[in-house]
Order: sequence, then C-alpha cells, then structure tokens
Amino acid sequence: MRWIMALLIAAFAMPTAAQPTPSRYTPQPYVKIQHPAWSRQAVLYQLNTRQFTPEGTFRAAEKQLPRLKALGIDIVWLMPVNPIGVKNRKGTLGSPYSVRDYYGVNPEFGTVADLKAFIATAHRLGLHVILDWVANHTAWDNKLVAEHPEWYEHDWKGRFRPTPWFDWSDIIDLDYDKPALRQYMTAAMKYWVRDIGFDGFRCDVAGMVPVDFWNNARTELSAIKPVFMLAEWNWPDYHARAFDATYAWDWWDAMHAIGTGKSDASGLFAYYSWNDGAWPRGAMRMLFTTNHDKNSWDGSDEELFGKSFAAATALSFVSDGLPLIYNGQEAGNPKRLAFFERDPIVWRDHPNAALFKRLIAFRKAHPALDNAPWGAPMVRVVNDHPDKVFSFVRRKGADQVFAVFNFSGETQKITFTDGPIDGPFHDERDGTTTTLREGATMTLAPWGYRLLSR
Repeated sequence: MRWIMALLIAAFAMPTAAQPTPSRYTPQPYVKIQHPAWSRQAVLYQLNTRQFTPEGTFRAAEKQLPRLKALGIDIVWLMPVNPIGVKNRKGTLGSPYSVRDYYGVNPEFGTVADLKAFIATAHRLGLHVILDWVANHTAWDNKLVAEHPEWYEHDWKGRFRPTPWFDWSDIIDLDYDKPALRQYMTAAMKYWVRDIGFDGFRCDVAGMVPVDFWNNARTELSAIKPVFMLAEWNWPDYHARAFDATYAWDWWDAMHAIGTGKSDASGLFAYYSWNDGAWPRGAMRMLFTTNHDKNSWDGSDEELFGKSFAAATALSFVSDGLPLIYNGQEAGNPKRLAFFERDPIVWRDHPNAALFKRLIAFRKAHPALDNAPWGAPMVRVVNDHPDKVFSFVRRKGADQVFAVFNFSGETQKITFTDGPIDGPFHDERDGTTTTLREGATMTLAPWGYRLLSR
C-alpha cells in the first residue's frame, strides 16, 4: 500500500506541459542598454572641421553652434580630432581616420583648450557632442607601432597589414585578440568623455572590431555619464549592449535606387519589412541622404538624388529612424568635398535650410515620431499605386502622423484602400484640415509628399 501512495504523490508532484516556468518563456528585451534621455528626439549633425569654416578650426566652428541650435540640431558629431599620420599619408593633409595619437588634438584644428571651449558652448546651448573614434586601425607612425608592435595584425610575411582588400594604404590594423590593447583603447575613450567632455562616440567601421570589446567599453563609459554610441555598421547584434544607433545603409541603397530610376517605391518594402520584423524595437537606425563618405566619393546631393532629394529627406525625418544632416546640406552644397585637402563649404542661403528646419520642428511636435524605443511603429496604409506611392501611419496615444510620398516623376492620383486613416488631419505645409476615410483619394505632384497629423 505504501508503494502505491508513493507513486501517487510522485505523479502529482511532477510538472506538466501546461505549467511552463515563467522566467524561461517570458519575452526579454534584446536591447539591454539605457539610451540617454536626451536622445529621444535627437537629430544628428555631422561636422567636418576641416571643411566646415574658411578657417577650418574649432574656434571658427564654435561660432556656428547657435545657428545649428536654431536649425533644431541636438547632437553634433565631430569627425576625428586626433593628429594625422605622416608616413604613407594620402594627399597633402591626410585622412582624419589615420590616427597618429589617440590622446592628441590635430593642430590643424586648434588646441585642447579650443576643443573644450567648443564642447562647453555646445553644452550651454543644450547640444551634445560625440567624437568620431577610430578603433580598428592606426597611422603607420602612431607611437603604438614602436611601443607595442604585438598589438597589430601582420601579413603572411610578418609585415604590418592594412585592412585587407580595401585601398587603405595609409593605415594598419590593430589586433583585438590582445587584452592589453583593449584596456588601452578603452582608457583612451574614457579620457575623451571624462576629461574633455564628449557625450559619446561615432565608431568607425565598428563591425571590424569585436562586439565584446564594444560591450565592455559601453559599460565603462556609462559609469562616467550617460553616453550616446553610433556604430558605422548594420547588424542588430551591436544594439544589445553597446550601441544606441547603427547605419541604415540598406535604406540609403533603396532610396538612391528610387531616385536614379533603378527601382520604384516598392523597393522600400524590403527595408521596412526587415526593420519591423528582424531588428529589435529599441534599436535606432540612422537614416541619411549623405555623409562624408557618400559626399566625397559618390557625389553631391544633386548627383545622388536629383529631384527626389526633398522627398527622401522628409522620409528620413518621419519614418522609423534617426535622421542625419551632413554639414553643407542646409546650404545646398553642390560639390564633392575633397577628403585629403582643404576644401571649405561655400555657405549661402538656400531652401534646404528651411526644409530641414520645418521637418525638425514637425518631428519634435509629434511624439509618434520619437526615436526608438519611444516612437511609434509604422503601419502601412495601402494605396492602389504601391509602385509609385509609399504611405504609412505612425500613432502613439492621441498623436497620429499620416505620411504619403510620391516616389515617381509623374503626377499620381491614388486611392487609399486600407489603413487607420479615418478622421480629420491637419496638413503640415499650410495647416488646412482634410477629412479622410477608407476609399479617399489624393493627388500628389511628381516627387511630392504630404505630412498630415492629428
């Protein structure tokens, strides 16, 4: 009898399939880092110190910060400020991404005091400043080459090695299998945050450096103060414990293909499908029409986007993403800025400045457009010309934005066949009210767009 009772007790004590362990099956957020509160509505501005002013200095650039604040900028990204290598230098002045001294300031731009004054003024204006950091490689004449040759990668003959396959002959690669290198690089990054005042980093070719290095660096930097980290890379993995934002290169590719007639509006579906389904909700993806690489090597805004530029720019501000302005875009910069020489931007009044200011103001007026994870996801609004017109809604609480883009060179009259658009909307351009419902029609000029809200 005792053995029967024991069996019954054991049977009732055994867990069943209907009783899963809560901790094992409860969804967990992929993004473990805490985004700085000041990045919630942030708009980025990339500043190329060498070309930003006729003087090409920090002091001259500092005088332009009030203008950037008035434009609506939140985070200024300074391209590398370190001294540039001389050995195997490209051009007369060399690449800012060929770092000779991780603790030094390029005398071409000014002094450490000048840089601190730039950051102090930015902070007084309510701006934050991040530094372009080059961790993957150094100049050939960086002092680490002589002091720690074992920290570098070597080719099959034992020679120092530039990054394979690319024409990056002015730099040589570091070897992150070396713990001492990791400690040195992290300490250098902490110096620029703790002692100089930067608020984070844009990390050059971040994917060529192991993600576990970045994970630890973020932890140590965050112990100093909240920092913002942007990776020049395009993988979800980098968002978990290291970076707030990564590059949306595939968004740029899709928009460029549309603007040059190689694709149509449906070419955006793949990007936004992957963004919605395969990327973590807390990941900021930086959207841009240009940056220093695109401008110098691929072409001006006119060359790259032509008549689609304004619509592409507007989409970068109202869709799910973190928008970037590259210096000179607000002046309609018509040229490719030289990379290894002085080639100052020619500043002028241009409609682009009003375009950016209007888009930034609209974006900040609508919580639905906040950066991830605060903003709202995009909900597709189906129309009867999906190969020409791209339309969606972003809604958060009582705030709703309805965006419609004609990504074609012809006038389009469309009908909306599905989507949460019933009700009155205010037009961003003129403040007029339009009442919409399923089956409503709209006419858009070539490369035109409408931003409606309520």
